[in-house]
Amino acid sequence: MSEEHRAGVEVADGRIVTAAAASTLRRRTARIIANALDTAGGTEWNADVAVEVRLTDAPLTVRRPDVVVYRADAINTSPIRAQHVLCVIELVSRVSQATGRIVGVHRYVRAGISHYWRIEWSATGVPIACTYVLDPASQAYHEEAICSGVVHVTEPFPVTIDLTRV
Repeated sequence: MSEEHRAGVEVADGRIVTAAAASTLRRRTARIIANALDTAGGTEWNADVAVEVRLTDAPLTVRRPDVVVYRADAINTSPIRAQHVLCVIELVSRVSQATGRIVGVHRYVRAGISHYWRIEWSATGVPIACTYVLDPASQAYHEEAICSGVVHVTEPFPVTIDLTRV
């Protein structure tokens, strides 16, 4: 399948799943996060929006998180392999709550992705970021930070992202 045709789909356990088109708010928020993480990651790490990540070969699972931080030397790899990924960020809407909070998280844990961020919007419209780090011993994500409006973290790199400017 061409890259253009793959843009709106993911593969979950070998089955093609159509992804809903992202809203303007979601796309802008993803771009702001990616730009900040791209700068913070220096020359070793890239951060981009809507990058295909191959989590497993059998059954085939390919996800397209809103933002992906991956090794800079893997830029020509398509799809990016999970072992090249440092962090995935999912922007959760009402439509994607189950995926962003449950399904995707378990797949990222199994793939060994070290950091997972979930961005949601409160009832008043304030963005809330929940950041998690993978504990290899328990094979589970542990909460690192919950930030309202402004994300300020030290992992995977020190960065401050003002999500209120969206």
